[in-house]
Amino acid sequence: MKLAVYGKGGIGKSTTSCNISIALATRGKKVLQIGCDPKHDSTFTLTGFLIPTIIDTLSAKDYHYEDIWPEDVIYGGYGGVDCVEAGGPPAGAGCGGYVVGETVKLLKELNAFFEYDIILFDVLGDVVCGGFAAPLNYADYCIIVTDNGFDALFAANRIAASVREKARTHPLRLAGLIGNRTSKRDLIDKYVEACPMPVLEVLPLIEEIRISRVKGKTLFEMNERSELESSSNNLSQNFSTNIQNDYICSFYLNIADQLLTHPEGVIPRELSDKELFTLLSDFYLKI
Repeated sequence: MKLAVYGKGGIGKSTTSCNISIALATRGKKVLQIGCDPKHDSTFTLTGFLIPTIIDTLSAKDYHYEDIWPEDVIYGGYGGVDCVEAGGPPAGAGCGGYVVGETVKLLKELNAFFEYDIILFDVLGDVVCGGFAAPLNYADYCIIVTDNGFDALFAANRIAASVREKARTHPLRLAGLIGNRTSKRDLIDKYVEACPMPVLEVLPLIEEIRISRVKGKTLFEMNERSELESSSNNLSQNFSTNIQNDYICSFYLNIADQLLTHPEGVIPRELSDKELFTLLSDFYLKI
Protein backbone atom coordinates (compact mmCIF):
# COMPACT_ATOMS: atom_id res chain seq x y z
CA MET A 1 0.00 0.00 0.00
CA LYS A 2 1.27 3.45 -0.94
CA LEU A 3 0.02 6.52 0.91
CA ALA A 4 0.50 10.21 0.11
CA VAL A 5 -0.04 12.65 2.99
CA TYR A 6 -0.90 16.24 2.05
CA GLY A 7 -2.10 19.39 3.79
CA LYS A 8 -1.50 23.07 4.32
CA GLY A 9 2.09 23.99 5.15
CA GLY A 10 2.72 23.92 8.90
CA ILE A 11 -0.41 21.92 9.64
CA GLY A 12 1.52 19.03 11.18
CA LYS A 13 1.80 16.63 8.24
CA SER A 14 5.23 15.33 9.16
CA THR A 15 4.35 14.75 12.81
CA THR A 16 1.18 12.98 11.70
CA SER A 17 3.03 10.98 9.03
CA CYS A 18 5.72 9.76 11.43
CA ASN A 19 3.20 8.64 14.01
CA ILE A 20 1.07 6.87 11.40
CA SER A 21 4.21 5.11 10.13
CA ILE A 22 5.01 3.91 13.67
CA ALA A 23 1.39 2.84 14.20
CA LEU A 24 1.52 0.77 11.00
CA ALA A 25 4.86 -0.75 12.07
CA THR A 26 3.31 -1.56 15.45
CA ARG A 27 0.71 -3.55 13.53
CA GLY A 28 3.52 -5.66 12.05
CA LYS A 29 3.98 -3.91 8.70
CA LYS A 30 7.30 -3.11 7.03
CA VAL A 31 7.15 0.64 6.47
CA LEU A 32 9.16 3.13 4.41
CA GLN A 33 8.53 6.87 4.85
CA ILE A 34 9.67 9.16 2.04
CA GLY A 35 9.98 12.86 2.84
CA CYS A 36 9.21 15.04 -0.19
CA ASP A 37 10.25 18.47 1.08
CA PRO A 38 13.43 20.47 0.38
CA LYS A 39 13.73 21.01 4.17
CA HIS A 40 14.32 17.23 4.37
CA ASP A 41 12.95 17.11 7.90
CA SER A 42 9.98 14.77 7.38
CA THR A 43 11.72 11.84 9.08
CA PHE A 44 13.43 13.88 11.81
CA THR A 45 11.18 12.54 14.58
CA LEU A 46 11.91 8.97 13.43
CA THR A 47 15.70 9.21 13.13
CA GLY A 48 16.57 12.11 15.45
CA PHE A 49 18.67 13.88 12.80
CA LEU A 50 18.43 15.29 9.28
CA ILE A 51 19.38 12.40 7.02
CA PRO A 52 21.14 13.02 3.66
CA THR A 53 18.78 13.46 0.73
CA ILE A 54 18.56 11.26 -2.33
CA ILE A 55 19.04 14.20 -4.68
CA ASP A 56 22.25 15.24 -2.86
CA THR A 57 23.53 11.65 -2.87
CA LEU A 58 22.79 11.32 -6.59
CA SER A 59 24.52 14.63 -7.28
CA ALA A 60 27.62 13.55 -5.32
CA LYS A 61 27.76 10.36 -7.42
CA ASP A 62 27.29 12.33 -10.65
CA TYR A 63 23.94 10.54 -11.09
CA HIS A 64 25.60 7.14 -11.50
CA TYR A 65 22.86 5.00 -10.02
CA GLU A 66 25.08 1.93 -10.08
CA ASP A 67 27.41 3.56 -7.52
CA ILE A 68 24.68 3.94 -4.88
CA TRP A 69 23.77 1.29 -2.32
CA PRO A 70 20.60 1.09 -0.22
CA GLU A 71 22.48 2.09 2.94
CA ASP A 72 23.54 5.32 1.21
CA VAL A 73 19.95 6.60 1.10
CA ILE A 74 17.77 4.43 3.38
CA TYR A 75 18.14 5.05 7.10
CA GLY A 76 16.62 3.07 9.95
CA GLY A 77 14.27 4.97 12.25
CA TYR A 78 12.48 4.33 15.51
CA GLY A 79 10.21 1.29 15.60
CA GLY A 80 11.83 -0.28 12.56
CA VAL A 81 10.48 2.33 10.13
CA ASP A 82 12.91 2.94 7.26
CA CYS A 83 13.38 6.54 6.15
CA VAL A 84 14.26 8.34 2.92
CA GLU A 85 14.44 12.05 2.21
CA ALA A 86 13.99 12.99 -1.43
CA GLY A 87 15.24 16.53 -0.93
CA GLY A 88 14.53 19.24 -3.44
CA PRO A 89 15.91 21.37 -6.24
CA PRO A 90 17.83 24.59 -5.52
CA ALA A 91 15.65 27.51 -4.45
CA GLY A 92 13.99 29.12 -7.44
CA ALA A 93 15.11 26.40 -9.85
CA GLY A 94 13.90 22.96 -10.81
CA CYS A 95 10.78 21.01 -9.96
CA GLY A 96 9.85 19.02 -6.86
CA GLY A 97 8.07 16.49 -9.05
CA TYR A 98 11.33 15.68 -10.81
CA VAL A 99 12.98 14.98 -7.46
CA VAL A 100 10.16 12.62 -6.44
CA GLY A 101 10.48 10.83 -9.77
CA GLU A 102 14.23 10.42 -9.34
CA THR A 103 13.67 9.09 -5.81
CA VAL A 104 11.24 6.42 -6.98
CA LYS A 105 13.52 5.56 -9.91
CA LEU A 106 16.51 5.05 -7.61
CA LEU A 107 14.52 2.97 -5.10
CA LYS A 108 13.39 0.76 -7.95
CA GLU A 109 16.99 0.44 -9.18
CA LEU A 110 17.92 -0.68 -5.65
CA ASN A 111 15.05 -3.19 -5.65
CA ALA A 112 13.72 -1.44 -2.57
CA PHE A 113 10.49 0.18 -3.80
CA PHE A 114 8.48 -3.04 -3.72
CA GLU A 115 10.04 -4.59 -0.61
CA TYR A 116 7.76 -2.75 1.83
CA ASP A 117 4.21 -3.41 2.96
CA ILE A 118 3.61 0.34 3.25
CA ILE A 119 5.29 3.30 1.54
CA LEU A 120 4.22 6.68 2.90
CA PHE A 121 5.01 9.90 1.00
CA ASP A 122 5.03 13.00 3.22
CA VAL A 123 4.53 15.83 0.75
CA LEU A 124 5.38 19.54 0.91
CA GLY A 125 2.50 21.93 1.58
CA ASP A 126 -0.46 22.71 -0.60
CA VAL A 127 -0.83 21.32 -4.12
CA VAL A 128 -0.05 24.35 -6.26
CA CYS A 129 1.46 22.69 -9.34
CA GLY A 130 1.85 19.32 -11.04
CA GLY A 131 5.26 18.81 -9.45
CA PHE A 132 3.87 18.75 -5.90
CA ALA A 133 1.13 16.36 -7.08
CA ALA A 134 3.73 13.87 -8.40
CA PRO A 135 3.53 11.48 -5.39
CA LEU A 136 -0.14 10.94 -6.28
CA ASN A 137 1.11 9.15 -9.40
CA TYR A 138 2.42 6.36 -7.19
CA ALA A 139 -0.15 6.35 -4.36
CA ASP A 140 -3.12 4.09 -3.72
CA TYR A 141 -4.55 6.54 -1.22
CA CYS A 142 -4.23 10.22 -0.40
CA ILE A 143 -4.66 11.42 3.17
CA ILE A 144 -5.35 15.10 3.86
CA VAL A 145 -4.26 16.67 7.15
CA THR A 146 -6.21 19.76 8.15
CA ASP A 147 -7.44 21.67 11.16
CA ASN A 148 -10.71 23.40 11.90
CA GLY A 149 -9.68 26.63 10.14
CA PHE A 150 -10.38 28.46 6.90
CA ASP A 151 -6.91 28.28 5.30
CA ALA A 152 -6.34 24.58 6.01
CA LEU A 153 -9.71 23.60 4.58
CA PHE A 154 -9.14 25.79 1.52
CA ALA A 155 -5.90 23.85 0.96
CA ALA A 156 -7.74 20.57 1.60
CA ASN A 157 -10.22 21.46 -1.13
CA ARG A 158 -7.36 22.09 -3.60
CA ILE A 159 -5.83 18.74 -2.69
CA ALA A 160 -9.20 17.05 -3.19
CA ALA A 161 -9.28 18.56 -6.69
CA SER A 162 -5.84 17.08 -7.42
CA VAL A 163 -6.99 13.65 -6.25
CA ARG A 164 -10.02 13.83 -8.52
CA GLU A 165 -7.85 14.82 -11.47
CA LYS A 166 -5.25 12.09 -10.86
CA ALA A 167 -7.96 9.47 -10.33
CA ARG A 168 -8.87 9.86 -14.01
CA THR A 169 -5.70 8.00 -14.99
CA HIS A 170 -4.48 6.34 -11.78
CA PRO A 171 -6.05 3.87 -9.29
CA LEU A 172 -6.03 6.60 -6.64
CA ARG A 173 -8.62 7.25 -3.95
CA LEU A 174 -8.93 9.69 -1.07
CA ALA A 175 -8.79 7.70 2.18
CA GLY A 176 -10.04 10.69 4.14
CA LEU A 177 -9.28 13.71 6.30
CA ILE A 178 -7.33 13.85 9.55
CA GLY A 179 -8.03 16.82 11.78
CA ASN A 180 -4.81 17.65 13.64
CA ARG A 181 -4.59 19.34 17.05
CA THR A 182 -8.01 20.93 17.07
CA SER A 183 -10.41 21.49 19.96
CA LYS A 184 -13.40 21.72 17.60
CA ARG A 185 -14.48 20.00 14.38
CA ASP A 186 -17.59 22.00 13.48
CA LEU A 187 -16.06 23.64 10.40
CA ILE A 188 -14.54 20.32 9.29
CA ASP A 189 -17.99 18.75 9.56
CA LYS A 190 -19.51 21.62 7.61
CA TYR A 191 -16.99 21.14 4.80
CA VAL A 192 -17.42 17.36 4.73
CA GLU A 193 -21.18 17.79 4.55
CA ALA A 194 -20.75 19.89 1.39
CA CYS A 195 -17.88 17.83 -0.04
CA PRO A 196 -18.47 14.25 1.16
CA MET A 197 -15.36 12.33 2.26
CA PRO A 198 -14.39 10.15 5.24
CA VAL A 199 -12.94 11.68 8.40
CA LEU A 200 -10.37 9.18 9.63
CA GLU A 201 -9.73 10.89 12.95
CA VAL A 202 -9.69 14.26 14.70
CA LEU A 203 -6.71 14.58 17.02
CA PRO A 204 -7.28 16.61 20.18
CA LEU A 205 -5.55 19.88 20.98
CA ILE A 206 -2.86 18.34 23.20
CA GLU A 207 0.51 20.05 23.60
CA GLU A 208 2.46 16.78 23.57
CA ILE A 209 1.83 16.46 19.83
CA ARG A 210 3.70 19.71 19.18
CA ILE A 211 6.35 18.95 21.80
CA SER A 212 7.13 15.61 20.16
CA ARG A 213 8.15 17.43 16.99
CA VAL A 214 10.40 19.81 18.90
CA LYS A 215 12.01 16.91 20.76
CA GLY A 216 12.58 14.95 17.55
CA LYS A 217 10.64 11.93 18.80
CA THR A 218 7.35 10.34 17.88
CA LEU A 219 4.57 10.11 20.46
CA PHE A 220 5.22 6.37 20.58
CA GLU A 221 8.88 6.84 21.51
CA MET A 222 8.00 9.48 24.09
CA ASN A 223 5.49 7.07 25.56
CA GLU A 224 8.02 4.24 25.70
CA ARG A 225 10.59 6.44 27.43
CA SER A 226 7.99 7.69 29.90
CA GLU A 227 7.04 4.09 30.75
CA LEU A 228 10.69 3.23 31.41
CA GLU A 229 11.06 6.27 33.67
CA SER A 230 7.88 5.33 35.54
CA SER A 231 9.07 1.78 36.14
CA SER A 232 12.41 3.01 37.47
CA ASN A 233 11.22 6.02 39.48
CA ASN A 234 7.64 5.04 40.28
CA LEU A 235 6.51 8.66 39.92
CA SER A 236 2.81 9.49 39.77
CA GLN A 237 3.52 12.32 37.33
CA ASN A 238 5.06 9.87 34.84
CA PHE A 239 2.06 7.59 35.32
CA SER A 240 -0.26 10.44 34.38
CA THR A 241 1.90 11.20 31.34
CA ASN A 242 1.74 7.55 30.29
CA ILE A 243 -2.05 7.59 30.35
CA GLN A 244 -2.18 10.74 28.19
CA ASN A 245 0.42 9.41 25.74
CA ASP A 246 -1.45 6.11 25.46
CA TYR A 247 -4.56 8.13 24.73
CA ILE A 248 -2.84 10.09 21.92
CA CYS A 249 -1.21 7.00 20.41
CA SER A 250 -4.61 5.32 20.23
CA PHE A 251 -5.70 7.90 17.65
CA TYR A 252 -2.82 7.01 15.32
CA LEU A 253 -3.41 3.29 15.85
CA ASN A 254 -7.05 3.81 14.90
CA ILE A 255 -5.97 5.54 11.67
CA ALA A 256 -3.57 2.67 10.92
CA ASP A 257 -6.28 0.07 11.53
CA GLN A 258 -8.65 1.86 9.15
CA LEU A 259 -6.00 2.01 6.43
CA LEU A 260 -5.14 -1.66 6.85
CA THR A 261 -8.71 -2.61 5.98
CA HIS A 262 -7.94 -1.28 2.46
CA PRO A 263 -10.96 1.05 2.48
CA GLU A 264 -12.81 1.79 -0.70
CA GLY A 265 -12.00 5.49 -0.39
CA VAL A 266 -13.64 8.17 -2.51
CA ILE A 267 -13.04 10.25 -5.60
CA PRO A 268 -13.94 13.66 -4.16
CA ARG A 269 -15.90 16.36 -5.94
CA GLU A 270 -14.26 19.52 -4.69
CA LEU A 271 -16.17 22.76 -4.21
CA SER A 272 -15.58 25.71 -6.48
CA ASP A 273 -13.67 28.58 -4.87
CA LYS A 274 -16.88 30.63 -4.78
CA GLU A 275 -18.84 27.80 -3.11
CA LEU A 276 -16.06 27.25 -0.59
CA PHE A 277 -15.72 30.92 0.32
CA THR A 278 -19.48 31.21 0.69
CA LEU A 279 -19.62 28.11 2.90
CA LEU A 280 -16.78 29.17 5.15
CA SER A 281 -17.77 32.85 5.27
CA ASP A 282 -21.38 32.02 6.14
CA PHE A 283 -20.13 29.74 8.91
CA TYR A 284 -18.01 32.46 10.52
CA LEU A 285 -20.76 35.08 10.14
CA LYS A 286 -23.13 32.84 12.12
CA ILE A 287 -20.74 32.43 15.05
